[in-house]
Amino acid sequence: MQFALTEKHRSFKLIWMEKQKQKDCWSKFWEYLGRPTAGHDHSEQPVSKAVIVVDRSSTWSGPGKLTTLQLYSVTQIDQNTGKGKLSLEANLKSPKKTKHGKIPTITYRATFKLEAGFGPPGAVVIKNGDRNEFFLRTITVEVAGNGSGGGGGGGGCRVHFDCRSWIYPVKHTSADRLFFSTTSYLPSQTPAALRELRAEELRGLRGTSRGERKKWERIYDYDCYNDLGDPSRGPEYDRPVLGGSQSYPYPRRLRTGRPLSDTDHRTETRHKLINLDFYVPPDERFSPAKLSEFISSSVQAVIHFVLPEVKSLFEGNSGHFDSFGQIAGDLYSGGNGSLVLERIIVEKLKEYLPEDLFKEVLKASKDAPSIKFPLPQVIAVDQFAWRTDEEFAREMLAGMNPLVIRRLLAFPPVGKVGRPSSISPSHIENNLDGLTIQQALDENRIFILDHHDYLMPYLRRINALGQCTYASRTLLLRRDGGTLKPLVIELSLPGEGLHTEINRVFRPAAHGTEAALWQLAKAHVSINDSGYHQLISHWLHTHAAVEPFIIATRRQLSVMHPVHRLLQPHFKDTLHINSLARSVLLNAGGILEKTMSPAKFAVELSSAVYHSWRFDDQALPSDLLNRGVAVEDPSRPAGVRLLLEDYPYAADGLDVWCAIQSWVSSFCSHFYPSDAAVAGDDELRAWWTEVRVIGHGDLPAGALRPQLNTIHSLSLSLTTLIWMASALHAAVNFGQYAYAGYPPNRPTSSRRFIPPEGSPEFADLVSDPDQFFMETIPDRFTATLGVALIEVLSRHAGEEVYLGRRAAGEDDVEWTDDAEVIRMFREFGEELRRVEKRIEQRNGNSRLKNRRGPAAVPYTLMFPDSGNDGSSAKGLTGKGIPNSVSI
Repeated sequence: MQFALTEKHRSFKLIWMEKQKQKDCWSKFWEYLGRPTAGHDHSEQPVSKAVIVVDRSSTWSGPGKLTTLQLYSVTQIDQNTGKGKLSLEANLKSPKKTKHGKIPTITYRATFKLEAGFGPPGAVVIKNGDRNEFFLRTITVEVAGNGSGGGGGGGGCRVHFDCRSWIYPVKHTSADRLFFSTTSYLPSQTPAALRELRAEELRGLRGTSRGERKKWERIYDYDCYNDLGDPSRGPEYDRPVLGGSQSYPYPRRLRTGRPLSDTDHRTETRHKLINLDFYVPPDERFSPAKLSEFISSSVQAVIHFVLPEVKSLFEGNSGHFDSFGQIAGDLYSGGNGSLVLERIIVEKLKEYLPEDLFKEVLKASKDAPSIKFPLPQVIAVDQFAWRTDEEFAREMLAGMNPLVIRRLLAFPPVGKVGRPSSISPSHIENNLDGLTIQQALDENRIFILDHHDYLMPYLRRINALGQCTYASRTLLLRRDGGTLKPLVIELSLPGEGLHTEINRVFRPAAHGTEAALWQLAKAHVSINDSGYHQLISHWLHTHAAVEPFIIATRRQLSVMHPVHRLLQPHFKDTLHINSLARSVLLNAGGILEKTMSPAKFAVELSSAVYHSWRFDDQALPSDLLNRGVAVEDPSRPAGVRLLLEDYPYAADGLDVWCAIQSWVSSFCSHFYPSDAAVAGDDELRAWWTEVRVIGHGDLPAGALRPQLNTIHSLSLSLTTLIWMASALHAAVNFGQYAYAGYPPNRPTSSRRFIPPEGSPEFADLVSDPDQFFMETIPDRFTATLGVALIEVLSRHAGEEVYLGRRAAGEDDVEWTDDAEVIRMFREFGEELRRVEKRIEQRNGNSRLKNRRGPAAVPYTLMFPDSGNDGSSAKGLTGKGIPNSVSI
């Protein structure tokens, strides 16, 4: 018994000794990490307090008790990992409802006790251990001074993390989420503690090109536009793959990796439901406030569209509007409408929408203030001013597509295949205000709106679908007062032989049948211009062209890179918007195919135009020089002088361009001390190479100039990119409703050709010109659908951030900790305020007749900040330049 007892005691003693060893080991471990242990004095530990701001929403809950934070030191390296030392986890506590500007938020607190000498944090890790995702806006860390650690100083420091991303549960991501502070570093300047974290994150963002992307993944990769068709629905929904071939060159889009169709094995499958949830990385997805507002605007537009159509069916109306008065009465007049019909529509949507999205739709439908469209500006003062020749021409300079008009260099115009126009001297020589044709050319007086060459190869196929579309050329004269006078319109159709055409020429007329023919000719020009505007000026030149730059930036430039920091606000929401466009607008049978004259060839036609796209031509001064509407003038701020002084888009745009260029040049010079520093930046070189070789890789060599090897070339390229994403997009997007909200002013397709004299159709035209016009422009369903679309596109969001600002309701310091950059950015904002004053002065100058025109619509699309004149910054304001390609 004694022996057995001794053995038993010995076993207990061994167990006790082992536990003591484990206890000592854990004690040393916690001491190393900075967690207090019994018997140790931690009075010298620095204390770090964090403020975490999360968006508040009725649909998404905030983080819970299982969400934690950790900090990475920017000065102290963990020898085992080669990364900065990592603090212990801290939980989120004390949630409080707050507001971030006008956005509802929840503010949490967290407290860290750091190891002595930890120093300031350079990165933060957040782990969502809860069930649902949430939108993390910002994290701000206050580190108390402890006299050690370097970088923080004895007085402590404040470190900000600009997050603005969805944080998904770790059960899905299998990884924590990393954010770097707002301190910017060129690759060669990265602190040793952050180098591996920088490289590791970029590797993760590039991911692999395998598998279907899940919504919680943060992977950026390229793909062709193989997601527009849906061959499983039948051959009429088959569309070519755009990108990856010389036949159909195109910018690359974000890869989603959805399975390929069993029908053709090249087209990505599409969901049967209306899907607003195609893959977009968490950093690119709408915030809760933006998503809610987008859905609300879309639901209201759907109600605006559907109710008049249902009403017309119930009342037995024909497929077209019978008069201009009926358009105004059915679409824009006041009235309460039918709540019964509204409920029918909303319930019908339930069949097509996912449950969570339908809840948002239901809420938005209850909040919809009106079931009819607001009155477009173009008819608000004078219902028929749009029919005048002066307004028709003015909109080429100050309307929704002021990017196409060119100076005519030689008469007659000659097409790309060398075929001259059928416009002869006799068509215009008596209408040149006393000038000869040569004098008018020599004095830079004749201009052309040319929608001929790019359309002709497609017209036969387009019109075989039931469309009645011409190619057009319009010549105009600049008068002494600065306005434009239309001289002649040529409408063309393909002939029987190769490169042969059937041409008709129309001249201005004010009375009788000739006036009716002239009005129809102008309508066909507007149809051409509407298609070019939506597919080329708007979609291709801003949305599609910018997307590869976003993907390359995420893949190759760390968020710590100053260029990434500069570009970040100009990419906000663009990938999400482009995803929605591919889902419901550009797809086979989508809204653009239903409303625009190119129909099923719409996006394919934009591929043909893209072949001649050049990045350096997108710079505003270069564009104006290329179109012959300006000449070089080194004495001017932008280096060019307008030949059309009263050209509102160009005059205001050059002021905005110069402001952007000055800001970007100062920014680049601040971070790059020499041209050699630019040339030696590995991340920057990889970024530009990827854009040229992959993102816009279908274009010929030299399409993306200049090479980024000097401060000047870098500044010019970044200015051009920011211009495309901000001011250029604002110019072609936010004025749409003002002009195209009234379908007769900007028809998008035609149901009838202009009949030849002597035909029965010509007799109909002579008998009732207005009725014939109504039967020519889109039917009421198509027209109303188009108005509903542009009502959504033309609205400014409530949380929109405008050029010269970084985020609504926040101090500029939150996006950078560099005092000199803050000073330069505030100078940029001050210069934009001066631009606004110059725009107001121009609009008030009665000598500049193109600023308002017969329709009395002031040109305000280049007014940088829509809230600076005391008006509402939300909705159909017709002014304001958002930082990014956004709606």
